[in-house]
Amino acid sequence: MSIYDSRNSEFKSPFGAVSTDTKIQFHIHPERNLSVYAARLIFEHDGGGQTVTELNRTAAKDNFDIFECEYSAGEPGLYFYSFELETQYGRRYICPITRGTGELFNDKQRLFQLTVFDPEFKTPSWLKGGVMYQIFPDRFCRMGEFPAALPEGRELLDYWGDLPAQHEGGKYCGNLYFGGNFKGIASKLDYLKSIGITSIYLNPIVESHSYHRYHTADYMKTDPLLGSTEDFKDFCSLARDRGISVIIDGVFSHTGADSIYFNRYGRYSEPGAYQSKDSKYYEWYDFENWPDKYRCWWDIIDLPNVDEVNPSYLSFITGKNGVAEHWLNSGASGWRLDVADELPDGFLDALRARVKQSDPNAVIIGEVWEDASNKISYGQRRRYLQGAQLDSVMNYPWRGGIIDYLTKGDCGSLAESIMSILENYPKQSVDTLMNILGTHDTARLITCLAGERGDGKNIEWKQNTRLNEWQRALGLSLVRLAGAIQFFLPGVPCVYYGDEVGMEGYEDPFNRQCFPWGHEDSGLLDWFSALAKLRSSCPAMKQGGYRQLEARGGLFAFSRTGENGCDEVICAVNAGGGFDKMPIDGRLCLSFGGAELHDNQLELPQKSCAIIAIGNWADSL
Repeated sequence: MSIYDSRNSEFKSPFGAVSTDTKIQFHIHPERNLSVYAARLIFEHDGGGQTVTELNRTAAKDNFDIFECEYSAGEPGLYFYSFELETQYGRRYICPITRGTGELFNDKQRLFQLTVFDPEFKTPSWLKGGVMYQIFPDRFCRMGEFPAALPEGRELLDYWGDLPAQHEGGKYCGNLYFGGNFKGIASKLDYLKSIGITSIYLNPIVESHSYHRYHTADYMKTDPLLGSTEDFKDFCSLARDRGISVIIDGVFSHTGADSIYFNRYGRYSEPGAYQSKDSKYYEWYDFENWPDKYRCWWDIIDLPNVDEVNPSYLSFITGKNGVAEHWLNSGASGWRLDVADELPDGFLDALRARVKQSDPNAVIIGEVWEDASNKISYGQRRRYLQGAQLDSVMNYPWRGGIIDYLTKGDCGSLAESIMSILENYPKQSVDTLMNILGTHDTARLITCLAGERGDGKNIEWKQNTRLNEWQRALGLSLVRLAGAIQFFLPGVPCVYYGDEVGMEGYEDPFNRQCFPWGHEDSGLLDWFSALAKLRSSCPAMKQGGYRQLEARGGLFAFSRTGENGCDEVICAVNAGGGFDKMPIDGRLCLSFGGAELHDNQLELPQKSCAIIAIGNWADSL
């Protein structure tokens, strides 16, 4: 019996993050031979200050005593805690060792974490239970006519397919466009609807003189190759008619040097910060030696950083009729924030206030690659998920856990990653987690799972390397297993365009190739469609609980249970090298790799998975 376990309701209730008005019950179970005569719960606020609460001995059981207390945090924030015991052997401390379990130490070691959020913190219900789809606009689909004259410096490729050669040591081809546009995406909305998509996340859509459009040139205009603002509005309207919401990318930590604001290359008639200290945009930037030496994003000269809390810039983005509000009014249902860990608290506070005032149901999702509850960036602890900034984040920790599990055949790190995030994040943020397996910043999923590692390889090797027949067959199997886990974990699965049809490719730019219309892997597409259909039919997917059933070696299984406790779905995966089984009483809804359910026994050959329905919802399948 543990002395304390933060993930066990016998010791801490409720589980995980709490609001400021929640009364938390703490219990510890020290062994009786310690002769504990005093016990204290010590809370340390991350911003400073400490509170001490006495625990009372309330009972004894077997060979241990039970001490308990009640605690409520006074304000949102990140708290760390331990237990201090006075024993016959002297002072001892209960501190975590791993996975929420505490042990006795002679002095303070690591501390348990408690995330406390504002009781008014709510996240949009429309996102919960759905399926998201990420589209890189230039490479998804093109349709209709293009501008008669392209902006200077751009090249529109007259074919749809593989990237042009990107040779080692050569210039990054940021000016080459395939011409994907709003009308092209709109033409594929029925496809997206048919595979169960309920929201689209678009990479940047505003004017930018790079195909990926992270070099913002004009925040208030759509890029001419994508179409007009009216085209964007029409696309959002058509998507909404199909029950699909549109989330757009906000790039607010820097602009392009080739922009109306900086105007390094003189493209725009209005003087920018590079051209004149009298420019109305001059104060947005940090010049060490004007005009040629300035603070840049990751030292990239074409990406000058902005001062996000400069009053003029802050008002331009988050003020009335500013950028944030303009695009919500144009049809967007929310924002994904690029490099959220580089945006200061003052900016994020103001952005949330404006977005929620404009549309209380709009979503704000941040790009954070680590645990967002305790993230430190630029020497400062961040407070993303405490109710005043983000709704949720891109879930990179689970992505890493899933890939690690499927490539190594051991689920230990995945199981711990899941429980850690569930414990540290508010549930309303968990329910809106953007659960990714691939993005525009990572190698393609199938390449990660079955391809040769690209570390240290040059650009030419990455361009020319494809999965061989054996690797592709393995990859297609593992992508199915990854999708099963992704679609049934808490949060919102986000499919990177083309992963559902088996697109390959190493990281940028080879993960951003054209969608292979007419050359899709139909078997993989059918699998993702089946996952989405099952997910949409299960009541537990919207805000249901999570319970780990098995986590041993290659066998990983978990259940999701609806609020009424009657509807349950189980996802079981065997990524190991041998046969495994587990007892389950339910209905087999979907399986791969030869998984079968016989006489309440689920049999799982290697590289197989199964989805099991239990309860009333199973009868409707």
